[in-house]
Amino acid sequence: MTRANWILLVDDNVCDACLTSRALTADEFPSNVVEARSGQDALDCLFHRGPFASRQAGCPDLVLLDLKMPLVDGLEVLRQIRADPQLRNIPVVMFTSSREETDIAKCYQSGANAFVVKPVDFHRFTAAVNAIKTFWLQFNEPPIQTSTPKSSSPLFSPKPKTLSQPSTGPLHQASTINPQPNQSCNPWLLSTIPLLIA
Repeated sequence: MTRANWILLVDDNVCDACLTSRALTADEFPSNVVEARSGQDALDCLFHRGPFASRQAGCPDLVLLDLKMPLVDGLEVLRQIRADPQLRNIPVVMFTSSREETDIAKCYQSGANAFVVKPVDFHRFTAAVNAIKTFWLQFNEPPIQTSTPKSSSPLFSPKPKTLSQPSTGPLHQASTINPQPNQSCNPWLLSTIPLLIA
């Protein structure tokens, strides 16, 4: 079936979000990645609110969701996704640093499709992201999405700020909203990602 070919990445850690987004867009099958830096931003995107009020109808193929976030955490985002008839079938993979058994249990009880602990090692981190993407976007067969009211606006409207990495192809669109200026990534580490993934 035809896919929407975009992934919603929800993570308040700027460095982790950058590494994840680069891994998702650096291979031969790049996907559009929309980054939300908070649970509230993720819900606004999914429910067409705030800066996403006019985005085109359609659900992401996958939500990569961090757990520990301020105000609206990943668990609440997950619960709202599963409670909504238009969103409940979206695959949601928890991608978090937590290894707590209670967190794992609560996420599965709330409808998570998978719970992946972020590896500390860089190579294992990118391998985990690639494995998630390969399974859910290439091998998994999702149900047909329920139609929602259409909009004439582009899918990602208004246009968010883009990451500094040059585009890897016509399908590449890594965007972000509400960046946190007090967090930074190691430029050398990020520059090595295309070489290590290739």
